[in-house]
Amino acid sequence: MSEHVWCHGPSCHTSHTQDRIRGVKGSKVLRTRKVKQYSNNINMYSYFCSNGCYNDFANKHIERVIAIEPRTTPLETSVEVTKEKKQYGYGDGTYTDTIITRVDNPS
Repeated sequence: MSEHVWCHGPSCHTSHTQDRIRGVKGSKVLRTRKVKQYSNNINMYSYFCSNGCYNDFANKHIERVIAIEPRTTPLETSVEVTKEKKQYGYGDGTYTDTIITRVDNPS
């Protein structure tokens, strides 16, 4: 794997920042940023130079991404819920604290 990849943001090359300016006098261009690849940590930051570029990509391609694994039913996890009255501050102030204990791990 190469040590760098180009940012996948669809409009990365249009952002007006100094580090994107390339070329010689008279033929300057704004260029997409390079993103360093770390072999032990592959995530969104391995392909995008910023959250803005990631968001642009996600907004442009969201329908195709969701089509990979569509969700037609909700996911559920069985839990056990207990409620506990607790005192706070001075005087008669009380509140109810809800404690959730997981029973089944989702598969």
